[in-house]
Amino acid sequence: MNKVLIYVEGPSDKYAMSSLLDPLISEKLQAGIRISFIEAPTGDKKKSVIMKVPEKAVNILLNEPQTIVVALPDLYPKNKGFAHETADELIKGINLNFSKALEKKGISEKELLESRFKVFCFKYDLEALILASPAALANRLGISRVKRIWKLPVEEQNNDCPPKRVVEDVFATYNKRYVDTVDAPAILSKVLYKELARLCNQQFKPFVDFLEQL
Repeated sequence: MNKVLIYVEGPSDKYAMSSLLDPLISEKLQAGIRISFIEAPTGDKKKSVIMKVPEKAVNILLNEPQTIVVALPDLYPKNKGFAHETADELIKGINLNFSKALEKKGISEKELLESRFKVFCFKYDLEALILASPAALANRLGISRVKRIWKLPVEEQNNDCPPKRVVEDVFATYNKRYVDTVDAPAILSKVLYKELARLCNQQFKPFVDFLEQL
C-alpha cells in the first residue's frame, strides 16, 4: 500500500486534520493510499518539522519507495529555525534543508527523492481554519453567532496576532478556555474540508489539492 506521512507540529494539528479530512482519508484508503498525520519529533515543535523532518524524510524515502513525506508546519512564529517571514520563504527553506540532507548522505540522483518530499504550511497556524468556520465555532461555544474579531480572508492574520490567539480571545469573550487538542478537532469535524479549501485558498487549498490528486 502507498503511504503519505504528514508531519505536523503537535497533537492538536494531528487530531484536527484527521477529523477534518476523514472523508478524503477514507476515500484514498479505498484507493490503496494510507494518509497519516504524525507529530513532529521531540524538541521545539516548529523547529522539529522544519529542521529534523527533512533529514528524517531522506531515510524514510530511501527505504520506502512507495512513500511520500510531507512537512506541514505553522508559518507562525517567523524566523524560527532559519530566517523566514512569508510562506514562500518557509517552504523554500525546508526544501533547502531536504537538499542539504541528501547531499550529506552523498545522494547524487536527487530528483526522484525530491519528487516525493512535499512542503506546505498553515498560514499562520491551524486555527485559521476555525476562523473560517464561524457556524461550527459558534456551535462549539453554545451560542447562535460569534461576533467576528478577525481579519478576512482568515489567512491574512499576522505574526503579531496569529489565528490561535484570536480563537483564544473568542473563547475568552464567552468565558471559556480554548483547548486546542479538544476544541480544534471537535469544531473541524463539523466542517466540509472543500469549503475550507475554498475560503483558505492561499496555503490550505494547495495542500488539499495535493491530497485529492494522489
